[in-house]
Amino acid sequence: MALMIIDEPRVPGKKGQAAGGHPLFRLGFRPFYLLAASFAAISVPLWIARYLGWTQALGNVDVNWHMHEMVFGFAIAVIIGFVFTAGRNWTGLWTPRGNHLAALAGLWLAGRLAMLAAPPVLAALVDMLFLPLAAWPIYSVLKRSGNKRNMFLVLLLSLLTVANGLFHVARLGWIDIAPFTPIHAAILVIVMIESVIGGRVIPGFTSNATGVKTITNPKLDKICITLTALACLAWIVRILPPFSASLAFAAACAQAVRLAGWKLPATLKNPLLWILHVSYAWIPLGFFALAAASLNLVSASAAFHILAVGSMSGLIIGMITRTALGHTGRPLKAGGAELAMYVLVQLGVIARFVAAVSTTDLRDHALACAAVSWSGAFLLYAAVYGRYLWNPRIDGREG
Repeated sequence: MALMIIDEPRVPGKKGQAAGGHPLFRLGFRPFYLLAASFAAISVPLWIARYLGWTQALGNVDVNWHMHEMVFGFAIAVIIGFVFTAGRNWTGLWTPRGNHLAALAGLWLAGRLAMLAAPPVLAALVDMLFLPLAAWPIYSVLKRSGNKRNMFLVLLLSLLTVANGLFHVARLGWIDIAPFTPIHAAILVIVMIESVIGGRVIPGFTSNATGVKTITNPKLDKICITLTALACLAWIVRILPPFSASLAFAAACAQAVRLAGWKLPATLKNPLLWILHVSYAWIPLGFFALAAASLNLVSASAAFHILAVGSMSGLIIGMITRTALGHTGRPLKAGGAELAMYVLVQLGVIARFVAAVSTTDLRDHALACAAVSWSGAFLLYAAVYGRYLWNPRIDGREG
C-alpha cells in the first residue's frame, strides 16, 4: 500500500445503513473532531484570561493545565479520531463505533472536566485512562488484519501514554522533573507522527489533485525521519547543547529538502492542499528554532509553539476539514469558511511566536491576538462542521 487512503472507505458500504447508532458515533472522526474543535475554542481563552489576570476563578487553570490540555486534550482527541477512521480503511475492520465510541468520547470529556476542576490525584487517574483504552482497539484491528506497516502508531501512542503519566507524577511532585519536560516529549512524538503520515499523504494528495509530479525519495525519507527522531531524543535527554543543536539543524535541513520535493507552488490555488504544505513547513522552522534554543539564542517556548501551534494545529485543521468532507460524502473542495480557518491558524502561530520572543508590552497583545485567531479557527470549524458530523453521510454510505 503506497499511501494511506483516508478520504473514502475502501470497504463497501450500504446505502441507508444505520450501523453505529446515532450518526455522531458511526466512525471515530465524528465525535472526536467535534469535541476537539469545541474544546480548542474554549480552552485557550480560559488560559489567556487566567494568564492576564482577568479572573482568578477558573479551577485548576494554570500553565501546567494549559500545556497538558493542548496536547493530551485537544491534539490527542484529533489523533484518536483520525486513527480510528484511518484504521477502518487500512484493515476493513471496525474500529470503535456506537456505544463503544460514545463511551470513549465520554471518558475523554470526563478527563477534561477532571483536569479543570478535580483534585490533582483524581484528575490524573481519570485522565490517564483514556489513551490506553483508545489505543487498544487500534492495536487489535491492526494485529487481526496483519497490518504491520501502521503498528508504529501503537508504539507512539504508548510513548504518549508514558509522557502523560510522567507529567502527572511530576505535577504531583512525586518525581524531580519539571512538568513541561514530558509535554515537550509528547509534542516531539506528535511531530514524529506528522513526519511519517505527512510524508505518506501530502505528496500523493498533491499529485492527484494537481497532476504535478511530486518528488519522493525513500532513502531521503528514512534519513529525514532518523535525523528528526535523533534530534527529538537529544532534546529530551539534554545531550550537550552543541550536539543537540547540530542534530536539530540537520533535521531541519532534511525536513526542508523533503518538503521542497512536494511542490508547494502547485497547490496555491487549492486551500485543502496548501494548508498541509504550509503547516508541514513549520516542522523545519521549528527544528531550526530548537537548534537556536539549544544554544540559548531563543526560548524553548518559541520553538515548541512553532511546532505545536504551527505544524500540529495547522496540520490538524487541514486534516479535520479534509477527512470530514470526504467521510461525510462531500466534495473535497474548500470554501470561504475553510480558507478563513486556515488563515486564522497561520496568523495564530505568527502572533504566538511574536509573543514568545517579545519582552515588552507587545507580548500581552500578541498573546491575545494569537488566542483570538487560533480559537476563532476552531470555533468556526465547530460551527460549520458540527452539522456535518452530527448528521448521516449525504450519500447514505457507512461512516
